[in-house]
Amino acid sequence: MHEAQLLFSKVIDSNDVAALTRFGITERMLPTEGDRQVFRFINDYATQNRGQAPSYATVAAECPDFVYSPQVGDSYEYLTRKVKEQSAMLEFVKLAENGLPQKFDELGRKDIFSLFDWLQSEVESIKIRTNVRETLGTDLRTVGEKFMSEYDRRKAGESFRLWKSKFDFINRSVGGYVSSNVYTVYGKSGRGKSVVTLEEALEAATQGANVLIWAMEMGWFEVWVRIFVSLSGRQGVTTANTHGMDLSAGFDSSEVRYGKLTPEFETAFRFFVDTINEQIPGNITVRAVDDEDFNNRTLRQLEADILATKADVVVLDPFYYLDYERNTSKTAGGDAAETSKKLRHLAGRTQTVIFAITQADEGKQTEDEEGNRELQIPAREDVKKTKQLLEDAYLLIGIDTDYKQGRGLIGLNKGRDGGEGEVGEILYIPSVGVVRELETGEAVASHFDF
Repeated sequence: MHEAQLLFSKVIDSNDVAALTRFGITERMLPTEGDRQVFRFINDYATQNRGQAPSYATVAAECPDFVYSPQVGDSYEYLTRKVKEQSAMLEFVKLAENGLPQKFDELGRKDIFSLFDWLQSEVESIKIRTNVRETLGTDLRTVGEKFMSEYDRRKAGESFRLWKSKFDFINRSVGGYVSSNVYTVYGKSGRGKSVVTLEEALEAATQGANVLIWAMEMGWFEVWVRIFVSLSGRQGVTTANTHGMDLSAGFDSSEVRYGKLTPEFETAFRFFVDTINEQIPGNITVRAVDDEDFNNRTLRQLEADILATKADVVVLDPFYYLDYERNTSKTAGGDAAETSKKLRHLAGRTQTVIFAITQADEGKQTEDEEGNRELQIPAREDVKKTKQLLEDAYLLIGIDTDYKQGRGLIGLNKGRDGGEGEVGEILYIPSVGVVRELETGEAVASHFDF
């Protein structure tokens, strides 16, 4: 490969061995053993001689295949691009001639789509390895125009979207949910994680968001029962009395779930279902555990679904039911951690808000004098399945609810933009679509016996 020899000659003349590292040239990219020998010798020489490059005569004496070209005028950018283009082409030819036929015999005859996923992953790996980096980040001397351009886009609402929370204390604390970020929602089993997250997703839909829900442990009918009950609760189609208070509420989830609505309510419910789409500016797409075609739960498939639905807000319920990425680190829990990291990148790449639901470690619970369980926000360290979700989260949201008491707590345990330590109390009667922030004041508190 002539460009490799030109690159080595330029490195020697410029006494700039670091250029090989700076522009991402590796031994693997060089097609001949002669080129690889020159690469190793130049780097080994620099290591032993305080970074200095050897002379062309020394390299020629040690490496018979080296062909020196004096005063190479081409830039490093041009030469490294040519080296990487050639490397990418050779890697792809090798993949097509050797790897693909072997993988086709292994997968293609049984599962052509798994073969496509494998091929896409291999091609993506080649692209990443041979990518030519034109610039390194942004710097003070050049960032001005780029920064102000982005500022103007944000001012016009073109660069990112902000979706308001249903709960005012979250809006007051952190402003709402910003696109390109992962929000981790966690709590003990059966404590309302899915319900509260669904409320936030539906709130975004009422603001015009396209919402994608991956319900990986619930069937489609159950998810839509929750959605319709919640949306009807927002409309106040009926009234529910709890703790002496009359609350605007929705249809009863049990009656809807089992087809037990009274004739009067069934008529109202049918009309509600027929017309609700006209009243929600956004859209809601559900992929549920019992969908026949929902057997691929990789991040690659998630990205495809985001693009297909033009999703703005995504719910993963729960995160740990995803098909994890390969654990290249070979450490315990590394597959989940790698998946969390790539999920964070996916949120940025697709400019979506992603809610990742996970569990909190079970701990002891305490009761008050009347036998009611005391609500308690789980601590940061209680995030279960993978601690990487804690690190990757823009906001860590802890949940604890008790439907018997009709109340719950939502706590912000980590926020990259403030809000840490804030806690809000909510009315929690999801069976009739009542999940809302508790109004403050003695008049409201007097109705509750806690």
